[in-house]
Amino acid sequence: MLLRHIRYLLAVAEHRNFTRAAQALHVSQPTLSQQIKQLEDTLGAPLLDRSGRSVSLTDAGQAYVRFARLALQDLEAGTRAMHDVQDLSRGHLRLAMTPTFTAYLIGPLLARFHGLYPGITLSVEELTQDRIEAALGEDLLDIGIGFAGEHGPDIECEALFAEALSVVVRADSPAVNRSAGFEQPLVLLDAGFATRRYIDDYCRRQGVTPRIVMEANSIGAIIEIVRNTSLATILPRALAQAQAGLHAVAIEPPLPHRTVGLLSRRGAYRSAACAAFVELIKAPPATD
Repeated sequence: MLLRHIRYLLAVAEHRNFTRAAQALHVSQPTLSQQIKQLEDTLGAPLLDRSGRSVSLTDAGQAYVRFARLALQDLEAGTRAMHDVQDLSRGHLRLAMTPTFTAYLIGPLLARFHGLYPGITLSVEELTQDRIEAALGEDLLDIGIGFAGEHGPDIECEALFAEALSVVVRADSPAVNRSAGFEQPLVLLDAGFATRRYIDDYCRRQGVTPRIVMEANSIGAIIEIVRNTSLATILPRALAQAQAGLHAVAIEPPLPHRTVGLLSRRGAYRSAACAAFVELIKAPPATD
């Protein structure tokens, strides 16, 4: 009974409206209102301020909802743990990675994983690192693939391997001078990508002004543009090696390697499916 009350409260807090919350929960509005009132009576304090055009949490409601969300996360993790099958004949894994990994890492990795554990279903998302960490914190993901560095206090990062960035050109392009890589006309990912911010930081430190003639918000678009034009880009060397028709060129001074990391919520339950995936990715095939 209490779990239902909590879920109803969280729905109203999210939608800030009883009607929309009731629709999302597939219950009548009077039923929802009655359940919230029962919870407030049990706790001895009003949790919702109904006086405005939209419903908001009272101070007591804000304090309670914070811990209610955490409690539900732990209970849902407990349910997954209870139903977890240790022999890996079935199970489910929720995975996300930053965009560059979809172009060279995740395909072969998931092919190996599915070949070993065909009964395990997967949900795979491509997200920015900030969104991966937020989803991990809310227990919407089991594991993420991103980069080592600064993380929120509830995020753990296990180093996997070093990733090298290179100038990437069409395979039949004329030779690119190692010391003049940034003088090439470039198509780069836009500033919403961690890879672009990494490149921009490198250029500032080196006092280099790259010749950016085109930007895109898709790795796939970048790859096709490079394949079909004389433009170069800057992407992981392993990506160029995995994609037909592309060639990686080292530049001087080289871009520093960055550490690819496995991201997870600190202290989160790790299912048998998740543990098997972690074991597999910690011994990836060579990418150089």
